Parts: sequence; structure tokens; C-alpha cells
Amino acid sequence: MFSRRVNIPESLSAVCDQLSKLPGIGYKTAYRLTFFIISRPPEESLALARSIEELIGKVKYCSVCFNLTESDPCPICSDKSRDRGVICVVENPNDLFAIEETGEYHGLYHILGGAIAPLDGIEPDQLHITELVERLKDDEVREVILATNPNTEGDVTAAYLVKIIKPLGIKISKIARGLPSGSDLEFADKSTLKRALKGRTDE
Repeated sequence: MFSRRVNIPESLSAVCDQLSKLPGIGYKTAYRLTFFIISRPPEESLALARSIEELIGKVKYCSVCFNLTESDPCPICSDKSRDRGVICVVENPNDLFAIEETGEYHGLYHILGGAIAPLDGIEPDQLHITELVERLKDDEVREVILATNPNTEGDVTAAYLVKIIKPLGIKISKIARGLPSGSDLEFADKSTLKRALKGRTDE
């Protein structure tokens, strides 16, 4: 927050407050971003505002895989050319986008909406695990690829999924450990993700 001694317009301070709530954005960075926005031509700043408003109004979660989409089901779930016998399980939409960028995977996805983290109050019933199990009742599904992040929460989540999927008799594989421990899929480069997908191992 600005010091009360500084005479800052309320509207400017309000934008700083909102931007500072974004991940990785401290108040000083929010302050710089706000001044950048206000220094641009009005039409550019208004275009940004309209884009955010359109984003909120149009983007929703796919009712099948929980991907971010403007149509339901999402384009991936609706694509008949995708291999419908393989489902890649990821934590968040960002992970899906990262895998799609590789061009290596051509199956379907299921987004959990996070990872099991008891210390943060996130239990299995808060994730889209029940919906995943329902999808696996389809006889067409022959393999589930676990692509949770290579950290403690991701490993706990993967172990939990193995426990509940194995009795269904479906093949379970896990992406190879080419990813640095503690990292997130969304920040991995394409070649690393390609190797991780190709080198996946059975669970």
C-alpha cells in the first residue's frame, strides 16, 4: 500500500491493489504496471480492460475434462481424431497447454484442478477425481498417463490415483523423471516434456 502521506488518486491505487493480488506480482511491480497502463494510449488500455471482461464472460470449464474453453465440450474433447483410449491426467490447464505445445501427445486429458496437499487443506474430494473415475468406466479407455508435477504434492496425488485406478484394470503410466524435482510442468521446455512423454513408465 502507498503511504498515506502520498497523494495518489484512488482509482490508480485501486488498480495497484488488484494487480498486486496476481501470483508473483508484488506491490512495487503492480505500481509500475499501473503506471505503464495509464501511460499508454487510452484505446490500448481500454482494449486490455475489454479483453479481461470478455475473458470472464466467455471462458468456462469443460464439463468433461475441466479444461478452459469457450465451448462445451472443449475442442480437444470434441476432436474425433484424438486417441480416445488414452487420458493424460494433469493438475491444471497450464500443464495441458504445455503438453499440447510439444505436439507429441494426441489423446485426451483430465484436469484435477490442483494436487492433494493436506497442509494447505486440499483433500482428494476437492479435486476432480470422482469425475475421472466415472470417465474410466468407459470401455474405450485403455491407458491413463499420470502427469502430475514432480514435487511432493504431485507425487502424493499420483500415488493416490494409482491406488484407486489399479482395481479398474486399466494400464497406468507415469511421465519419465526428465523434469527437475520440485518444478512445474508448465515451465518445462518442449524437448524435456517430449522426452518425459516418450519415456513414460508403467505403474
